[in-house]
Amino acid sequence: MNVHHQTFDAVVIGGGLVGKTAALALTQGGKRVALLAQPCAAPPAGAAFDARVYALSASSQALLERLRVWQALDPSRLAPVYDMRVFGDAAAELHFSAFQASVPQLAWIAESSLIERALDAALRFQPNLTWLDTRAQGLDVKADAAAIGLANGDVLEADLVVGADGAHSWVRAQIGSKVHRRDYRQTGVVANFKAARPHGDTAYQWFRDGEIIALLPLPDGHVSLVWSAASQHARELLELDPAQLAAEVERVTQGMSGALECVTPAKGFPLALQTVDRLIAPRVALIGDAAHLIHPLAGQGMNLGLRDAASLVDVIAGKEAFRDLGDTVLLRRYERSRREDIRGLMIATDGLQKLFAVPGTIARAVRNTGMAFVGAQPLLKRWLVSAALG
Repeated sequence: MNVHHQTFDAVVIGGGLVGKTAALALTQGGKRVALLAQPCAAPPAGAAFDARVYALSASSQALLERLRVWQALDPSRLAPVYDMRVFGDAAAELHFSAFQASVPQLAWIAESSLIERALDAALRFQPNLTWLDTRAQGLDVKADAAAIGLANGDVLEADLVVGADGAHSWVRAQIGSKVHRRDYRQTGVVANFKAARPHGDTAYQWFRDGEIIALLPLPDGHVSLVWSAASQHARELLELDPAQLAAEVERVTQGMSGALECVTPAKGFPLALQTVDRLIAPRVALIGDAAHLIHPLAGQGMNLGLRDAASLVDVIAGKEAFRDLGDTVLLRRYERSRREDIRGLMIATDGLQKLFAVPGTIARAVRNTGMAFVGAQPLLKRWLVSAALG
């Protein structure tokens, strides 16, 4: 059998939003790139909205604008967040306002497939990009290049391999990066609803008995649910019929959005905190969920992954002429550039999850006193908004 060899500057393995964004940024920067990924599947006929949506920060919006992807998104499918109201497990409430923070919006709510289809369209117009809908099954790193064996027997050679292949990353396993995972024993339950009451471009979040319920604004009077529920409770929620689930969400959110009508089937995904001991190896860099998992309570997981992609591309763009893309010095620069951002968000989200999971009257008093303190500090609130914007 004849083995077909192809040579690239970089091979990106993984076809989620982060991997496709990295591939697009690299090829727009003049690099020859191979992307091992599947195209985004078409949404089901008649589907109102994706069950999976993301709260995109200012840094994510800026990156997608730079790649000319944001401008291609259908604005009628995007919802701005101008206000956020967070309720504790007593009377405490926090209010974050884009106006008070002097920013255009706190975030944009966008469907996963909306962004991914726009990325797919942009990738198809890149002359330096080779898109392969196949799997890698071998990685051999040598001094001058990395060789990736494909399922069909072909071989790709590249200066750099980017692992963007998710929480159970094959690339990460090949380089022996150790994973530290702690299961939250929670499941994220997501679904979308038509709401009787206008949401006013406001995101709501409730901390209730160790669980976290969020309602995010969507266009045309819809809202998106993200309920971080204890695993057994999540199974019970997922077994409810649409009308029962809508009634339960109305109850726990105290009717904030009025009567709800479930318009997409509920889905669930396990929640965990996951870290790796290193983001790089010779000629290999990890980004996105391959590099970290955090609790979704702050809606920052996708933004963190997109900042990985942006940092890696920026380090490569600023490299000295005598270095290739897989130079260890460059990869160490990337790893150092991401350390503080990743660690800071992990500590913040994990700490909040732990804080609200502690039962008892004293813990409840501490939590709500803390929320009241933050609510009374305009400068602190502005700093928190700035951090969330990336």
